[in-house]
Amino acid sequence: MCGRYAASRRPEDLVDIFGVEMGVPPARAESRAWGREPEETLAPDWNVAPTKEVWAVLERPLKDAESPRPVRQLRALKWGLVPSWAKSPEGAARMINARAETLDEKPSFKKAFAARRCILPADGYYEWVTGAGERELEVEGKKKRPRKQPYFVTPADGSVFAMAGLYEFWRDRTLPAEHPSAWWVTCSVITTEAETGPLGVAPAEGPQSLADIHPRMPLMLTEDRWDAWLDPARTDPEELRGLLAAPPGGLMRAYPVATEVSNVRNNGPELLEELAGPEIITLF
Repeated sequence: MCGRYAASRRPEDLVDIFGVEMGVPPARAESRAWGREPEETLAPDWNVAPTKEVWAVLERPLKDAESPRPVRQLRALKWGLVPSWAKSPEGAARMINARAETLDEKPSFKKAFAARRCILPADGYYEWVTGAGERELEVEGKKKRPRKQPYFVTPADGSVFAMAGLYEFWRDRTLPAEHPSAWWVTCSVITTEAETGPLGVAPAEGPQSLADIHPRMPLMLTEDRWDAWLDPARTDPEELRGLLAAPPGGLMRAYPVATEVSNVRNNGPELLEELAGPEIITLF
């Protein structure tokens, strides 16, 4: 799964990386207003948690534009997808991930998969490995909250981690249409089975594959898939499922980081500093 990640690149850099053509209004801006001048920006975030606003790259036509041509845009969305049919947004924190294997089956994601796909740019993501002693106690039912060692997973070449995502519009019917919070635009990270092959760069001590850390991982889109993934004209289920294939192996590195990242209140580039070895002894 993906429950925490880092995203520190400037929007100007993301515009260049992804060939973005249009601006950045806020995540809760009313959908019909998309296409206005930018109203806000997001600060670098080294500890992105559910319900925070995050950058997303997507393609859709601009409101009131003469041409219906989809335009590539950089938008600030709220992490935690709220289906359009939901009565309230209360379950958003539970909809941060969408399993690649069932996107075209689940009512919460089916329509978004067909027409509202996006890329969520990241530096990398965090995942936690349970300590060996704590894991044994957890199995025996003697410890409910085991200590865990966090690892940071990032492209080995330092490039952007382009996570496949979905986005959705939700209308708050308790508010008038002209209210600035009448519309929410939310998103979810697509996950897939974690790679079992060796990491591109593995820690000297610890896991040697992503599957050693966690059985699932965010689906990373290599650059050759960006255009097809973002194209809203692509709606054929078989073609779309083909875009969910795992990227080539060996592109990632993972290393242990300080347990301070476990507290969402902690934030800063120091959270990405590599430790010489894990703070908590694991099974590796």
